[in-house]
Amino acid sequence: MELGLVGLGKMGGNMRERIRRAGHTVVGYDRNADLADVHSLEELVGKLSGPRVVWVMVPAGAPTQSTIDRLAELLEPGDVVVDGGNSRWTDDERHAEELAAKGIGFVDCGVSGGVWGLENGYALMYGGDAENVAKVQPVFDALKPEGDSGAVHAGKVGAGHFAKMVHNGIEYAMMQAYAEGWELLEKVHSVENVREVFRSWQEGTVIRSWLLDLAVNALDEDEHLAGLRGYAQDSGEGRWTVEAAIDNAVPLPAITASLFARFSSRQEDSPQMKMVAALRNQFGGHAVEKKP
Repeated sequence: MELGLVGLGKMGGNMRERIRRAGHTVVGYDRNADLADVHSLEELVGKLSGPRVVWVMVPAGAPTQSTIDRLAELLEPGDVVVDGGNSRWTDDERHAEELAAKGIGFVDCGVSGGVWGLENGYALMYGGDAENVAKVQPVFDALKPEGDSGAVHAGKVGAGHFAKMVHNGIEYAMMQAYAEGWELLEKVHSVENVREVFRSWQEGTVIRSWLLDLAVNALDEDEHLAGLRGYAQDSGEGRWTVEAAIDNAVPLPAITASLFARFSSRQEDSPQMKMVAALRNQFGGHAVEKKP
C-alpha cells in the first residue's frame, strides 16, 4: 500500500525504512529537506492515491495540531490520519471529531521501540473505528515485531495513546527501581563489582528484562556512570499517567514516586531538603551543612 509519513526523525526515519522493507510505498515529509522525499504536505498528499493514509510522527501538542489542521484542508472523505506521536488521549478525541466533520477517519497509535525498532519491530497500541484501522492494517503489520504479539487494537479513539501512556508510566517505575538498586550496590564497600552483579541478573532471575540489558550496556560503556550528570527529563506521559490515576481514583504509588524522583534530579540544591535538614536540627540537634 501507499503511506504518507510526516516526521522523519529518529523514530519516523527508521519506521519509513521498515515499512519500505515490507514492500510498501512510503512518501515522507520532514521540515529538514535533507530527510524528505517531498517538500510540502501538499506535495505529499498529491503523490498518494485515494483512499489515502497519512501517518503523523511529530512532537505532541502544537506541532501535531498544526499538522492535522493542514491535513484536514488537503485530504478528502474516506482518507485516514494516524497520529503515531506521543499525543495525549484527550487530544485524540478532539482530532477525531474535527476530521470526522470532513469525512476523514482518525486512528491514534502509541509506538514503542525507540532506536531498536527498525530491526526488532515496534510495539503498537492503536485506537479507532474498525473501518479506519483496517485501512492502516498493512502498515501495522509491517511495523510490528514478528510473531503473534506486539500489536493491539486497544479500543476506541484515544485508547492507543492511553495504553502507551500507561506503558511509559510503568517504564518510569521500572527504571527507578533499577536505578535505586544500582545506587545502593555502589554505596556499600562489600560489593566490589556492581556491573557484574547487574550482568548476573540477565539470566535466570525474575527481574531480567530488556531494560536490565540496556542498563548493562550503559555500565559497559561507563562502569560507574561517572561521565553522566544525575539529571533526567520526563516526556510528559508520566505526568499524564498520574493525573489519570487521580481522575479515576487509582493508586499509583510506585509510578508517582518515580515521576517525583525525576523532578528532584533537576535540583542542584533541594529546597525541600533544606527544610528537612532545618527541622532535624531543630528537634534533634542533628548537624546541618552550611553553604560555603
